[in-house]
Amino acid sequence: MYERQILICAGTGCISSGALDIQSVLVDELKKHGLEDKVRIIMSGCHGFCEKGPIFIVYPEDVFYCEVQAGDVPEIVEEYLIKGNLIERLLYKDPVTEETVISHDKIMFYNKQKRLALRNCGVIDPENIDEYIIRGGYKGLKKALQMDPMKVVDEVKSSGLRGRGGAGFPTGLKWQFGHASPGDKKYVVCNADEGDPGAFMDRSILEGDPHAVLEGMMIAGRAINADEGYIYVRSEYPLAIDRLRTAIAQAEEYGMLGDNILGLGFNFKIKIKEGAGAFVCGEETALLSSIEGKRGVPRHRPPFPAVKGLWGKPTIINNVETLANVPLILRNGAEEFASVGTAGSKGTKVFALTGKVNNTGLVEVPMGISIREVVFDIGGGIRYGKKFKAAQIGGPSGGCIPDEHLDLPIDFDSLTAAGAMMGSGGLVVVDEDTCMVDMARYFLNFTRKESCGQCIPCRLGTTQMYDILEDITEGRGKPEDLAMLEELATAVKKASMCGLGQTAPNPVLTTLRYFRDEYEAHVNEKRCPALVCKALLKYTIDPEKCIGCQRCIKACPVNAITGEKKQPHVIDEEICTRCAACYEACPKKVGAVQVLSEGIADFNEAEVCEEGSKCQS
Repeated sequence: MYERQILICAGTGCISSGALDIQSVLVDELKKHGLEDKVRIIMSGCHGFCEKGPIFIVYPEDVFYCEVQAGDVPEIVEEYLIKGNLIERLLYKDPVTEETVISHDKIMFYNKQKRLALRNCGVIDPENIDEYIIRGGYKGLKKALQMDPMKVVDEVKSSGLRGRGGAGFPTGLKWQFGHASPGDKKYVVCNADEGDPGAFMDRSILEGDPHAVLEGMMIAGRAINADEGYIYVRSEYPLAIDRLRTAIAQAEEYGMLGDNILGLGFNFKIKIKEGAGAFVCGEETALLSSIEGKRGVPRHRPPFPAVKGLWGKPTIINNVETLANVPLILRNGAEEFASVGTAGSKGTKVFALTGKVNNTGLVEVPMGISIREVVFDIGGGIRYGKKFKAAQIGGPSGGCIPDEHLDLPIDFDSLTAAGAMMGSGGLVVVDEDTCMVDMARYFLNFTRKESCGQCIPCRLGTTQMYDILEDITEGRGKPEDLAMLEELATAVKKASMCGLGQTAPNPVLTTLRYFRDEYEAHVNEKRCPALVCKALLKYTIDPEKCIGCQRCIKACPVNAITGEKKQPHVIDEEICTRCAACYEACPKKVGAVQVLSEGIADFNEAEVCEEGSKCQS
């Protein structure tokens, strides 16, 4: 009988930071001290707090050590496991209160979350089916197999579960269409083609709780009378693919997958299809084409996949997070799931919280929570004491929500009304140093490159919009460009064939809606208020502050700075490439190099933090 359990996060993030080395050293140290039979090691999936990885938790005390390295392990074993002395430097320190926290459930990042889809991530060994079963795994499947298929559909409909892949279509209604479609062969497809920059929600579920997805697919198969399923996952997720394969083999061995599942006469098989990384294959019809071995481009709808999908057969497609919720609904009942969230958005939503917040990582929150709570409570507020400016919700196809809407509830309908969308779950927080015009340009550049080019509005419209944004950020913008940009965005949104083109203009439309003054400053004054757009900036040296240390001269890659030692230096604007090397090289206490936007000193007395970001002195 083990006296303690040590949980080491073995998601992709923590593995890249050395989690496997920590495991190896820990095994040796436990043997060295004769503790191998008293301490059990669990390599779990993602625990969520990726910024603080590798994460190392000791149970039953729930001592949360973060940013652990292999070299820290001997000290943990000797000082804590043997002597009972906490290792203070490895404990979490709140970035706001600066208080040290021992247990993870006392950390603000965790204690406002509600983990349903992520219920097993960071808790169980994802490569051990027994741990999944002990926590109620496959009970939902057993219950579903003892129900009439239409009753399974009705249960999911009653739960209010909506698709977590972007559009938020009611899952039970989609299943109803699949159930009603005639055919002796039907398919269930799991869309794990997670292509949003910075998004890793689906990856973490597949790595941390693969059996939940398999169980969800089988329940879906029961509901629509399908006997075969595909998981379409991008090949960039090798760990997720390995753990899926292990889970499939274990489920088959236990009689949970294959023929005559649980002896109840239901047959279901699951195959993995690795995608090549095309963002457009996240669109369901493009995904089906890719599985069939064709070029991954969207198809015209109707007919919808529930009627005519994979190889012309009725097919329902749900994303990873949607399917991970299904076993809970069948196991605990629709009413319990529906008790969480809002009237029109039931349950929880998983977000990849990134950007200029103190706490970044994977979070799962109840629908209806405000943006403020996510950013300032769970996220710990904005880094370096900066001001919140906006939250980009929904990935590159989402929209920017400004500070005036910080108390907006996060649910499908509220976000849509604000011009954004839930999307798959990307949530990027930006501060006062972000140029919203440049941000719109960045996201539009991504979507235009990922367009399949099949329809003219998307292929040409996104490129024309990008060209206008490029002109604006480089000082060539004209007043009439704003009207043209808005007209183009609206046309692309209405006329594009698939979801990629229909949502690509969202970053442009929301930044025009909420940050029009920044666009006007770029166009009318040739000025970037956030001091980001290089073409609208100039670097000068204040002769009264310059001490002639020549650090800026040595840093300049184009020899644009001249000046004798201990004498004020000068920047030649004709040669300067605005690379900011001089700005970063100037000593913080001196602050002689200043960044101006067409003569307007927005950052007088500027300094550079250790991380290289601008901050006011």
